[in-house]
Amino acid sequence: MVQEAKMTDQYRTDGKARFDDIYDMPDPRAYFDALGPLNYDIPQQAMPIFTRLLERHRARFSAGAGVLDLCCSYGINAALMRSDLTLNDLTSHYTDPSVANLSPEEMARADREFFAQHRRPNGPRTIGLDAARNAVSYACQAGLLDSGLAEDLENNEPSSQFAETIEGVELITTTGGVGYITDRTFGRILQALPEDSTPWVAAFVLRMYSYDEIAIRLAEHGLVTEQLPGVTFHQREFASDEERDSTLRAVRARGLDTADIEEKGSYYATLFLSRPAADVDAEPIEKLLGDITTAR
Repeated sequence: MVQEAKMTDQYRTDGKARFDDIYDMPDPRAYFDALGPLNYDIPQQAMPIFTRLLERHRARFSAGAGVLDLCCSYGINAALMRSDLTLNDLTSHYTDPSVANLSPEEMARADREFFAQHRRPNGPRTIGLDAARNAVSYACQAGLLDSGLAEDLENNEPSSQFAETIEGVELITTTGGVGYITDRTFGRILQALPEDSTPWVAAFVLRMYSYDEIAIRLAEHGLVTEQLPGVTFHQREFASDEERDSTLRAVRARGLDTADIEEKGSYYATLFLSRPAADVDAEPIEKLLGDITTAR
């Protein structure tokens, strides 16, 4: 039987509603039950971007190369990158009444078969990092992640196997982790990579948060950060009036206009892409991604 989880009535210090109860369940059903009604869709918003980055440098993404997804949760980004499924497909799958009474173990076995049927033959090797041990474990059991790292790099140094696990990573992604993780996590990840490693970092960041400290840390490792100008990406609807009000205050405090963006009732994110200077000079972010974002 699926374990029920309810959103707590408490708020984080940044004003966001706490969804702690759903982030580390034995399987993703409660997660999708809670976030589906809020039209959570940032992974789907991000997928054309990640696909373009993978396609543009497919030579770099050889058999041994991989993607490291930060705050990977139950492997949602990995599922979208490695299959022909959409986020709506995943929501329908996990909220279908036919799976409501499965045990977590039965759900994982069903998912292995389900995702195997939809897997892309050329999907990238995926590694997930998240402090939520149950979520990471499930993503590995379901076959969404090739490797999972249940580690809290905000507060701890990487484990002894961390560097070996992320060897060969060429793209680091996150679609909502910033705010939970800071430059400390990014710095520890890059420190664990070989000195000659030059991964790209693609981060979708809620507009209430600054990316400056992370960009500075990435620059220490030879990566130049660009923000995709003039484009915002829907993340999810606000869970309450309190969440809306605190977010509007936070975004405005950063000197940003909320009209026709957060005032519509949702979180919105911007995209930051960090790459070696030579890659930036060869193809600035607007040239790299402009045709995708103008079609939105």
